[in-house]
Amino acid sequence: MTMTPAAVALHGVSRTFGRGPSAVTAVDDVTLDFPRGGWTAVMGPSGSGKSTLLHCAAGLERVDTGRVLLGSTDLTSAGDAELTTLRRTRIGFVFQSFNLIGALTAEQNVALPLRLAGKRPSRSVVRATLDAVGLADRARHKPRELSGGQQQRVAIARAMVTRPEVLFADEPTGALDSTAARTVLDLLRAMADAGQSIVMVTHDPGAAARADSVVFLRDGRVVDRLAGADARGVADRLAAWER
Repeated sequence: MTMTPAAVALHGVSRTFGRGPSAVTAVDDVTLDFPRGGWTAVMGPSGSGKSTLLHCAAGLERVDTGRVLLGSTDLTSAGDAELTTLRRTRIGFVFQSFNLIGALTAEQNVALPLRLAGKRPSRSVVRATLDAVGLADRARHKPRELSGGQQQRVAIARAMVTRPEVLFADEPTGALDSTAARTVLDLLRAMADAGQSIVMVTHDPGAAARADSVVFLRDGRVVDRLAGADARGVADRLAAWER
């Protein structure tokens, strides 16, 4: 498979919910590249289409028009079975709500994507992945025995155990206190510095400023892109588009 410079590329993508007068266009003719080996944050006012854009880019939502490429693979022409395989092998997901299974230990939660892909999880690989997020000593703990920040790090380990090409994160620090959020952002920054492609939706300028670049949406369209800004710079740019 020939790899393209972009980890994910959207070409003229639109996604509308509903029909007739009540129809809402959440993503409106977006053309956008997410660079390979880079960390891109996506921001915008409430209802700007951030999460829908993320879901379209990750193959969780079917687009109405346009194309979505994961490397050189066209997600828009992939069947449901192929999309399921891609999501289990080449794409990782982290959500605000952690989505851990309460009856399973941390290591069992991390091993789950491998089991769903029909593989026998290597305990050493699972433990090494937990160690990479600083939780090797919590392998036997269940979610209720972990703090929110620890649960999110388990969720990141679960997303990374298949070594995905792209990690998609939807408000990964939204449910965390400032200390736990900083730990998670430090982890994502280290992963990006090591070459992991990351696409993150966030409402927090401080979180967005940790990324390599920030894409701003408004009314389902890309209206701006900013690189190398601090939290104040990101907040000022966001405020300008919220007026």
